[in-house]
Amino acid sequence: MTPSLSIVIPAYNEEGRLKATLERVDKYLRNGAWTFSEILLVDDGSRDATVAVAESFAGKIANLRILRNPGNRGKGYSVRHGMLEARGEWTLFSDADLSAPIEELDKLWRAANQAQAKVAIGSRALDRSLVGVHQSPLRESAGRLFNLGARLISGLPFKDTQCGFKLFETAAARQIFARQQLERFGFDVEVLFIAQLLGYRAIEVPVRWNNVEGTKVGTLSGLAAFLDPLRVRIHGWQGKYR
Repeated sequence: MTPSLSIVIPAYNEEGRLKATLERVDKYLRNGAWTFSEILLVDDGSRDATVAVAESFAGKIANLRILRNPGNRGKGYSVRHGMLEARGEWTLFSDADLSAPIEELDKLWRAANQAQAKVAIGSRALDRSLVGVHQSPLRESAGRLFNLGARLISGLPFKDTQCGFKLFETAAARQIFARQQLERFGFDVEVLFIAQLLGYRAIEVPVRWNNVEGTKVGTLSGLAAFLDPLRVRIHGWQGKYR
């Protein structure tokens, strides 16, 4: 039996593409077989009309919930906020630009179900032929370097920890995200590390992916994220994830 589903979309200054994103996600859910579904739009202190755009869908999209952070706290905070509020049996978090098309969720669900895994993460690295629009050579190289460092430091086996398209069984997600410490872009490594620490099986699934211009990751934030796998290791040694 197909379970119930929550989709968490963190958003910061997304007024330009949020309308198309919500329409596409709503269409996908309407055509699906989920017993219950909801969309949680988590606004991270946007300074534009992101919230107004989301509110314009009130009454048009069933079970659309708008959550607001106390100011700009970061993507990690936003995802945790949504995950801990989710009501479905499974919860996906997806980037607001839908760089991984929402339809790829079918792959994650099938793979998780077949492998009896509690976590299924989208990956650009397992089959690079599925990447339609690439990032700049500099950003792709930086991403590969980050993932190599993350694997070496954290001990995680995944080739792509940073793809913003991850599915969790919600009961497991509550245990994982309640222990999350990092609030910005290095949180992906942390939640996967916590999942492994708690004994939840996680699998990596190749998905279609297209780079969408308008990244919210600044140069300084990107450089700072390189230290996050080390922070995760230290937090693990300190027992902060118990």
